[in-house]
Amino acid sequence: MSLRFLPNLLCILRILLVYPVATWILQGQYPQVLALFAFAAFTDALDGYLAKRFGWSSELGKVLDPLADKLLLVTVFVCLSLAGRVPLWIVALVLFRDLVIFFGALTYKWLFGPLHGEPTAVSKLNTLCQILFCLAVVADAAFGWPGDPAVIALGALVLVSTAVSGIDYVLIYTRRASAVTRGRAAAAG
Repeated sequence: MSLRFLPNLLCILRILLVYPVATWILQGQYPQVLALFAFAAFTDALDGYLAKRFGWSSELGKVLDPLADKLLLVTVFVCLSLAGRVPLWIVALVLFRDLVIFFGALTYKWLFGPLHGEPTAVSKLNTLCQILFCLAVVADAAFGWPGDPAVIALGALVLVSTAVSGIDYVLIYTRRASAVTRGRAAAAG
């Protein structure tokens, strides 16, 4: 029996966790949120490991994994902001970066063709910073640990890594679009 479906199943599980995580944040049930969000972060790492280690990646997984990550992280950021735990400007920055990447990819595909690529190292670092920040905010709300200095420091990391990651994607799209344009000009000339 093959377990190739396991990474995709973990992604679907992460998507299903969005509702209870959001509900519990809004109800102030932070110990439960911490457990579920930590479990979701673990499944994210596990599905990536399994897909790479055993070659269990799939086209569906390439869509499900980032979708699950974005749904969960954006939901957690928005709900923590609604609960008064995260400043609205951090949520706005996180959403703005994701929208820039999404609409940049759509524009590139429309004007230049398929956009093949993997998340950059900066993007992976940004996701890690966002996860750690959210875990710290929830842990602080649940147990008073790690405390304001750590939450503020992680918030600063989210600010910097989100901005750098967004700029990095804009530069990547611009370089690729420029190369395609030069190639088209050379072929026409």
